[in-house]
Amino acid sequence: MCTAATYQTKDFYFGRTLDYDFSYGEEIVITPRRYLFPMRHEMALSTNYAIIGAACVINGMPLYYDGVNEKGLCMAGLNFVGNAVYNDPNKDMYNVAQFEFIPYILGSCASVAEAEMLLSRINLTKTAFSDTLPCAQLHWIISDCKKCITVECVANGMNIYDNPVGILTNNPTFDKQLFSLNRYMGLSPKSPKNRFSDKLNLHIFSRGMGAIGLPGDLSSQSRFVRAVFVKLNSLSGEDEMSSVSQFFHILNSVDQQRGCCELDENTYEITLYTSCCNASKGIYYYTAYDNHQITAVDLHKENLDGDALVRYSMITEEQIHYQN
Repeated sequence: MCTAATYQTKDFYFGRTLDYDFSYGEEIVITPRRYLFPMRHEMALSTNYAIIGAACVINGMPLYYDGVNEKGLCMAGLNFVGNAVYNDPNKDMYNVAQFEFIPYILGSCASVAEAEMLLSRINLTKTAFSDTLPCAQLHWIISDCKKCITVECVANGMNIYDNPVGILTNNPTFDKQLFSLNRYMGLSPKSPKNRFSDKLNLHIFSRGMGAIGLPGDLSSQSRFVRAVFVKLNSLSGEDEMSSVSQFFHILNSVDQQRGCCELDENTYEITLYTSCCNASKGIYYYTAYDNHQITAVDLHKENLDGDALVRYSMITEEQIHYQN
């Protein structure tokens, strides 16, 4: 399970939590412009734009979980188990394997508008990466500073939704997630007024009572509602440190703590990492479950005209600053 979010201050920010019970050894990976992505059904992809994001690299191929390109286009894949349906290759379409989708879009497009044009001719295939890595069931959030969309491949085909809240979690389908917000229209960051009955002298006994009813469980639907509420009511300064700090606070509202979501006996889902990318500047920030210190990798400090991946292992051990 995961949560992805967008955030706009002076710059545009994009990030996600990766919630799972184990790590695949993900790294911060920069794909320069001259790197050739080997495609399973089409000619190798020569990227137009450099990409930075979190990926697991296997046999030299970056399997991106999320990423941002040098033009500020952002994309992340989130679990969509039970709903995702992909196709066999179709000779009349441009065939993209599910694991190629993020680098194909980010390497080829400078905006959501360009991505939408490509989506009309893409056939997402159910091709497995390998015998040990079957096709993951995902849906995607694609965003720039002007527009955000959700892409879902289901039994009736590819559905593309405008995403006005800039948030995505997992199941159910995005249209149902968005509709569910109608149930919570009475929530507010302000103190509530007594609308229960004019015959009762009801009064406020605590701060924050305007948000009573905001779901606090770890299900994907509840995390969606909570993340939308927190994001849309968030306030921060326009500077980089204030914006980055606030973005992490938004996603920390849907953290998964070890022990609270049991999958099997002694197996628990946790938030393996949380990312925040300044898409306007190409700086990828992250924290890990056991490392709350924010670490940053700057896309533009690397040679973007190279042809080899640039890889940084995630710092996952806690970094504590002692003041005495």
